[in-house]
Amino acid sequence: MREAANRSFLADAKKYIRHSRTSLAKIYLAKKEHMSVSTIHEAKTNLSRLIQKAERGEEVVIARGKTPVAKIVPIKKGKKKRIPGMFKGVFKVGPEFFEPLPKDELRLWNGEGD
Repeated sequence: MREAANRSFLADAKKYIRHSRTSLAKIYLAKKEHMSVSTIHEAKTNLSRLIQKAERGEEVVIARGKTPVAKIVPIKKGKKKRIPGMFKGVFKVGPEFFEPLPKDELRLWNGEGD
């Protein structure tokens, strides 16, 4: 019976080691990619600094102990607004653009044939 308990303990220990190796590997990769890694306590204390890092384009990983649990990333800025007339004079649209399509081509656009 004691032997079975030892096997169970060893199996649990192996799972823990495998899990902690994975966590350490994630932190190692985060540091290798030049992401800063902070614990939850550090993140609470220095949240405004971590946000400033994100604003500069850095990614910050927050870890609970040795396990990464969250990432602060910069939000991508939206596309610039379109300005009417910004391509005026860059290209020209000929009068044929406004002519109706031939019947056979119009039929194809409407999905009525091959």
